[in-house]
Amino acid sequence: MQYSVTIAVIVAAVSAITTGVIAQTANTDGRVQYKPEYTASGELILPKNFEKWVFVGSPLTPNALNDGAANFPEYHNVYMDPDSYETYQKTNIFPEGTTFFKELQLTLPAENPDGSRTEPSGRGYFPGALNGADVTVKDSKRFAETGGWGYFNFNHHEPKAPTAKARPIGECAYCHMASAKKDDVWTQFYPRLDH
Repeated sequence: MQYSVTIAVIVAAVSAITTGVIAQTANTDGRVQYKPEYTASGELILPKNFEKWVFVGSPLTPNALNDGAANFPEYHNVYMDPDSYETYQKTNIFPEGTTFFKELQLTLPAENPDGSRTEPSGRGYFPGALNGADVTVKDSKRFAETGGWGYFNFNHHEPKAPTAKARPIGECAYCHMASAKKDDVWTQFYPRLDH
């Protein structure tokens, strides 16, 4: 009887130590790997905490420089999930599951004919209100018809939609497939990825 009590105490102690080590190991990195989440009907769920991902760049195509009607009249603040970024830096290949989050942001209202403003730092374009988001996910099987990437629009206005359907090839993929520099990604606009 005394032996079984002793064994139970030892097992409990080892279990507590092991659990502590596992929990500590899981928390030392401080990062949770992002995996795209879908609804039962196949819609992508808006990624959470994207603002903590790796910022890769922010192209701008304002209305004022596009005859008043730019296709995307905003800053494209582009973030990449950290694990895919790390893999890409080592292999120069976008791994399956790579996710780009493009948060759209309007410019502040124009003060000059070219759409620019004059601020204390000088004349230029300055970020204004948020204006929705687009998300791109690499999944060669799920998105075979669109070059292995799925393109999702979570509104081109605020608030962002909680879920989004994959866009057909004629809306996003065709342009990426025709003009993006590498694996349907506009690496030419993002120095951190253009190697």
